[in-house]
Amino acid sequence: MSKPKILLTNDDGINARGIHALAEIFADQAEVYVVAPISEMSAMGHAITISDPMKVTEIFKEDAHFGWGIGGTPADCVKLAINGELVPRPDLVISGINRGANVGLDIIYSGTVSAAYEGTILGIPAMAISLNSFSQKDFTPAAKVAQVMTNHILDEGLPRGTLLNVNVPAGDYENFQGFCITRQGSGTYHETLERREDPRKRIYYWLSGTRVYDDPDPELDENSVRAGCVSVTPLYYELTNHKYLETLRSWNIKLS
Repeated sequence: MSKPKILLTNDDGINARGIHALAEIFADQAEVYVVAPISEMSAMGHAITISDPMKVTEIFKEDAHFGWGIGGTPADCVKLAINGELVPRPDLVISGINRGANVGLDIIYSGTVSAAYEGTILGIPAMAISLNSFSQKDFTPAAKVAQVMTNHILDEGLPRGTLLNVNVPAGDYENFQGFCITRQGSGTYHETLERREDPRKRIYYWLSGTRVYDDPDPELDENSVRAGCVSVTPLYYELTNHKYLETLRSWNIKLS
């Protein structure tokens, strides 16, 4: 029986710890292909490059081929890998392991999630996986979660257009409270734009923010992962608000 083909990508860059943890844990289980941004591309959303060429750099680790570093966005990486035939067509796209959770409204901005979305757009099952920590250096627990989820996805499949957004709590695998099926939350940030002036008197700004959680519902992704559960949320890229269609039709909008 042939091994499944897995495409790994991320938004933290091809040298990030998370993607290396994935490549290592799947090394014996699958044919692993790594195509990721050459540098960090966090919060790029689903941006794609259309006005500039995308440079491709072969990356070696310990004198062996590791993958391809792309001068583009996370979505570019998946598009180039598959439509550009940089690697064989995969059976699964995994994006991550991201530093920091991708929950609530973070999903809109996330390059990690968008890379997985690109996989679903191209008709390939996909999963985004993130670790709810910016300080934890060991990505092995999250990689084990990715392995568990991969086995289920390959066995069960996913509906076309649907990806799984997985968020892993910080800490050791043995201390996780289990897997929880969740909905996207609404948590966002109280944003601060700090105005500064450089030595040449030019104005610039730094964007920062503090997380805000307004809804205590335990079935939301943000609350589940904070409670020590692995949050698994099915996402779908069709954005129509179907509940509002009839109300909108009642406006009876005319050309004149």
